[in-house]
Amino acid sequence: MKKLLTLFAITLCLTILPGSFTTVVAAPAGQGKKIIFIPLDNRPITDKETAAVAEKLGYNVVIPPENLLGTREQHGDPDGLWNWLRENAPGAKAAVVSTDALLYGSLVGSRNHELTQEQITDRVNRFQKLHEDFPRLPVYGFGTILRTLLTATHSGAGMEPAIYQQNAIKIRDFSVLRDKAEMGLASKKEQRQMQTMQQEIAPAVMEDWTHRHNLNFNANKALIDLTQQNALSFLFLGGDDGAFYSQTHYEMRHLQEYGKNIGKTKLQITSGADELGMVMLCRAILDDKRDIPFVYTAYNIGKGRDTIPAYCNEKIGDDMDNTIIAAGGMRVPAPERAELIMAVSTNPDGKTGSANNPDNTIKPRKGTMPFVNMVKDFVDKGYPVAVADIAYGNGADNALMNELHKADLQFKLQAYGGWNTATNTTGFLLGTGLLSKWMDKQDREELMLTRYLEDWGYQANVRQSLAGAVWSQPGYNQKTGDLNGARAFAATQGTTLLKDFAQQNISLPAGLSLEKLHIAHPWNRLFECELFF
Repeated sequence: MKKLLTLFAITLCLTILPGSFTTVVAAPAGQGKKIIFIPLDNRPITDKETAAVAEKLGYNVVIPPENLLGTREQHGDPDGLWNWLRENAPGAKAAVVSTDALLYGSLVGSRNHELTQEQITDRVNRFQKLHEDFPRLPVYGFGTILRTLLTATHSGAGMEPAIYQQNAIKIRDFSVLRDKAEMGLASKKEQRQMQTMQQEIAPAVMEDWTHRHNLNFNANKALIDLTQQNALSFLFLGGDDGAFYSQTHYEMRHLQEYGKNIGKTKLQITSGADELGMVMLCRAILDDKRDIPFVYTAYNIGKGRDTIPAYCNEKIGDDMDNTIIAAGGMRVPAPERAELIMAVSTNPDGKTGSANNPDNTIKPRKGTMPFVNMVKDFVDKGYPVAVADIAYGNGADNALMNELHKADLQFKLQAYGGWNTATNTTGFLLGTGLLSKWMDKQDREELMLTRYLEDWGYQANVRQSLAGAVWSQPGYNQKTGDLNGARAFAATQGTTLLKDFAQQNISLPAGLSLEKLHIAHPWNRLFECELFF
């Protein structure tokens, strides 16, 4: 009966919705409504660029002072953030908060803090007190499931406890085998390898690693309990930088089982980290507007939705389905009535390349033209299309972007994304795309220009040239990648390179200018850049 009622509701909605997204009459904007937003840390993409999307709708997005947020070197101030949250709660329409920031200080803080179980439990319990004191304030929490070490360089660069450095690869490989073993998929040889590997890892390292993961796992279980008790209106947990077999995937499976009775309209556990704030900000706004937009997903030829991208714990299609629900939307089986088409560009063989590899050229590959033609067909039919460019990690696909440029599709899209991990891209893009129907044309174009400059221009092209240019600059740390004394040079040179790239590759719409464009590197490394117009 429940399924029949759901199908009836979908059919009714399809009947009464207009035939095209572009004919929807815009609802009133945010009209200055206050949304509290506590980001994961102070990186531009997780902080200002996320808030900017909601601000385009007229919402007053209130963000904590810079000194309370986590940086690359500092964890942030959880107690200060809690005090700030309570001070700003009166009059807020919603609170969208990073549980990592409120428990550990930041994403990096969640990986290498020295907190006790008692300290973390105390901070978790503050969510209940917040709900008791502000019962009408919807709180949308987003947090991460601790990532599995991927390489020894993570601990060497200060992103993980330094004690792991000599054992990083063994820890990673052990977690792969343990995950497979519990799923009943490890061979007898792999089970023996797992036991041998566990004995080879230094006891102090294994104890610290296990303890740290247990702290994060227990905190996430407690947050799930609070969600079931309605202290949190929605909880979105993402597996940070994982893989299909990993400790992150192991814990994700157990947390999904633990929260299975709550329901997907209040709890989602999927892959990702940096995009979670954008998804929850979108959810808060859609709830405020009492809107449930319809989304159609379209994938490239080949593996398509069955692709398991690098840094991801699951198939991209499963992640997309779950993220659409988390964002407040509903997936539909046909594009005709969708309010947003998410066109997802993957490699036909299901593999994820690296944007800084030499093979990321403008020469079309097997899946390039079929995907471009699919996007063009959707656009020509008047559908609102958001392009998720995830064939490569950490930057755009040059062949795809060049063909979109040649086909004059760049600013005929509704939204675009192509940065960092696959789910970082799809989640941020989905949130932006769903909210863009309340924006005017120039607002949408400004957001797309930021992504073209950052994801395509900088990440996939300029960053590689800049890396060679700063290598011999005085003050640059060749071992850690810290810019230090080369920071001003990197900003000046990077600005010049990015402007040159944009002039050759981006057809600017009327009303947009790059005359005042300049960049900075807020985390003292080339991996992130901040754009100023």
